[in-house]
Amino acid sequence: MLFPLPLRVACSLLAWLSLYTWFCHRYKHRNYEWSCRLVTLTHGILATCLSAYVGFIDGPWPLSHPGSPNTTLQVHVLCLSLGYFLFDLCWCVYFQTEGALMLAHHLVSILGITASLVLGESAAEVNAVIFGSEITNPLLQTRWFLKEMGCYHSFTGDVVDFFFVVLFTGVRIGVGAWLMYCELASPKPRWYIKLGGVIMYAVSWVFMVSICRFARRKSMKKYHAWRSWRSDELYLKTNGHLKNH
Repeated sequence: MLFPLPLRVACSLLAWLSLYTWFCHRYKHRNYEWSCRLVTLTHGILATCLSAYVGFIDGPWPLSHPGSPNTTLQVHVLCLSLGYFLFDLCWCVYFQTEGALMLAHHLVSILGITASLVLGESAAEVNAVIFGSEITNPLLQTRWFLKEMGCYHSFTGDVVDFFFVVLFTGVRIGVGAWLMYCELASPKPRWYIKLGGVIMYAVSWVFMVSICRFARRKSMKKYHAWRSWRSDELYLKTNGHLKNH
């Protein structure tokens, strides 16, 4: 017999809190954010793999079956992620580490997952949103850890940033637009599920604007560094240090 939904969500919340406590004990020489980021990284990898399996293999396909009844596996994945989002929202509010936009993202995610679980439908598209949101999360956390360890300004940091921008643009903006169109065009999903999808996509675009600004700044820095290196090289050549006469 399956446990009631509130109990499963509570177990998920307790599991993420226990993992955070263990990380705090294991890395007690680090700050609390280090442990929270490890929990976030764990959820990002786990949620991406599970939601990918649900969406691409187990089904139903979210682009063609929005508003369909929830499957048992979909419910398990949603309960797992709902427990995490509740944990992370409480952590962010308590330590005041995030701005209003990220808190709004968490709240909409919590409300969307809760609505799908209560209604018993639309888990296909909600699961797809989780996949799109979490697929870039491991790269984002890796970027933070590289900064903490002083390894960000390296080739590894450039690779992480590149794939983060590509995945965010392609999945959350590109595929996200396709999913939102299918959601709005279908008569099955409830209006508030559709509204939640529009809000999530709008939040993704706000993040996209910030990412574009970041990418532009980093590209300009790389370009100016290259120009400076070329200028130094030409100066050495014209002064005879690297050129035989």
